[in-house]
Amino acid sequence: MRYILYLSALLANIHLYYTLIIMASKRQIKKAIQNACGDIAGECIFAESAFGADKREEWDSIIIDTALLQQEAVNRVSNKFGKKVKEFANRKEYNKARRTFFKQCEKELSEYFRAEVENIAKRMNELMPSKK
Repeated sequence: MRYILYLSALLANIHLYYTLIIMASKRQIKKAIQNACGDIAGECIFAESAFGADKREEWDSIIIDTALLQQEAVNRVSNKFGKKVKEFANRKEYNKARRTFFKQCEKELSEYFRAEVENIAKRMNELMPSKK
């Protein structure tokens, strides 16, 4: 079962990664984040009802952390490039700076989301009963 929970978290990361790679719109990225976090929370609810009735508070804590992860990740998507075209010598320099800014934002979001999902998956796996 531990493998399944880890695989679920891994698939959430892969889905978000490919959404970022295809230069998706902010709306698509937010949907991918919401879907990934919803899948993780669903796995927690299933595992809690099937295996962890005695560890309800820990499972609920993971679900809350997943909701907070979703909120923070969606907020990180909603950022704006704070400069205007007039601040640059020409449109080409503006576009280059803007692309660099958003690439850096996507990289930071991807690293943050991956680290948090791996932490949540680790906590989920610790609560699962071990094989006997």
